[in-house]
Amino acid sequence: MRTLGLAAAVALGSVSGALLGYAALAGGDKVAFPEGFDKGVRYATLDRHDIKQYRELYAAPAAVEAVRKGRPIPSGAVLTLVQYKAQLDSAGNPIRDADGRFRKGDLVAYAVMEKRDGWGGGYSDDLRNGEWEYQVFGPDRQASVTANLTGCFQCHKPHAGQDFVISLASLKGTPESAADQSVPAPRDVSIADFKFGPATVVVNKGQPVTWHNVDTSPHQITITGAKPQRSSIMLKGQTTQLTLADAGIYDYICSLHPAMRGKIEVK
Repeated sequence: MRTLGLAAAVALGSVSGALLGYAALAGGDKVAFPEGFDKGVRYATLDRHDIKQYRELYAAPAAVEAVRKGRPIPSGAVLTLVQYKAQLDSAGNPIRDADGRFRKGDLVAYAVMEKRDGWGGGYSDDLRNGEWEYQVFGPDRQASVTANLTGCFQCHKPHAGQDFVISLASLKGTPESAADQSVPAPRDVSIADFKFGPATVVVNKGQPVTWHNVDTSPHQITITGAKPQRSSIMLKGQTTQLTLADAGIYDYICSLHPAMRGKIEVK
């Protein structure tokens, strides 16, 4: 859910998403603000480099216990993502603590996903996230009227195999798998910490560009401009390719996290 939107949703699993300016789904009205969420288990902290946010993820002890004993996430489970602005230095760069993590600043929003028996039946198969519903709350703990909760469903949908929870590994208390250590070819781009590296890649006409996703969050490449293209969604460890036939300079973004931007120079 980006600033009350897509970026927040992507992080309910790493990290979950909705954009301002769209009406919330009616199903979000089922989700109340989770009073006392901070008395539960803070099972993960995250830095979102693309939008300069520090984040905390909370769950009730009963949900954490069930998952860590190998049982399904139970009905009634609530996962709460708290978003803060990162503190910035005079150059606008996030200030880091002794461990290299962002220092949290002002509260931005709460992104909440809740699971209940019988929920989700009103959604089409291409959108439904099992029995989960989503809602975004502002710093005043009131439901946002401008959050596009559809983005949350779209971002979590590729994670159906782990009950739509992107942060399931952290909820289980297990370490993330090691990042891809392979050395990409010069035309390849790695996606890590919500950044493209290198930010600009140079290729010849007709030469494919390959993106490698090593983030926990899914990503999707969209080339903007007069000749748009869109890749498949990549989960962690997956790759995707796009090929540009004509010379020129092409801008692209991550469709799921539009603050992520890159450039392709085709000779």
